[in-house]
Amino acid sequence: MNIAEPIVKNTVTNARKAAATRRRWFVYSARLAVAVIVVGGWQLAAGAGIVDPFFFGQPSQVVAQIVDWAQHGTSVGPLWTQAWVTLEEAILGFVIGVVFGIVLGIALGRIRVLADIFGPYIKIMNSIPRIVLGSIFVVWLGLGLSSKVMLAVVLVFFAVFFNAFQGAREVDRNLIANVRILGASRGQVTRQVVLPSAVTWIIASMHVSFGFALIGAIVGEFLGADQGLGLLIRQAQGTFNPNGVFAAMLIIAVVALIAEGLITLLENRLLSWRPPALSTDAAGL
Repeated sequence: MNIAEPIVKNTVTNARKAAATRRRWFVYSARLAVAVIVVGGWQLAAGAGIVDPFFFGQPSQVVAQIVDWAQHGTSVGPLWTQAWVTLEEAILGFVIGVVFGIVLGIALGRIRVLADIFGPYIKIMNSIPRIVLGSIFVVWLGLGLSSKVMLAVVLVFFAVFFNAFQGAREVDRNLIANVRILGASRGQVTRQVVLPSAVTWIIASMHVSFGFALIGAIVGEFLGADQGLGLLIRQAQGTFNPNGVFAAMLIIAVVALIAEGLITLLENRLLSWRPPALSTDAAGL
């Protein structure tokens, strides 16, 4: 072997690492610059009277609103309680919706007769506006936790179901045939071939599903609730307080970003077999 070959490989590897580091710092800097431009421009425009703070609010007052809620509480109780109520509703809706979406998606993807029977009904249910379902759930289940969880479940379920269904349908038929020739039962094929192959599809749906769960919780609280961040938004809207609306939205955005980071960690762990470049690209979105 050429003595210079390892040196060349190390040089190329180090160059790639340095390029990746530079790109990472550039991306972080660009993200920060965008945030500074948007928030700073908003603050300056509101201060100069270019936009009316009465209608559009301003970042400094949004922060002041959050500080006031944190120190003195909201009209319906401590801020952390409202955040936890919404988060609990979203987490429960997310977990239940993901479980049902995966189970039914894989089942209908694997058993064609079930897909033929229930397919039209699922499409009909998916076409119903969610705001209508939210109103029905409030009437059926009241203003408590259950109505918000149900709305979150519905939003999450369809996002996960269609991906799991398509993932089950996209499995390599030759691979399934080979496994069946080796003596695997239908259940073993589903557990050891179909489900692992559909994981990529399912994880992709989970990235947007928690956002849907938060939307379900917030919309449910907006329609009728006695606690939660959605109630704070509704109250702020009713008192023409845009800063309160944006303050609650900012808290929701922080929760969503944290959840997205946790789902990305789960994705990287479950899909560690993928080529590093693909994993890096997915994590960076």
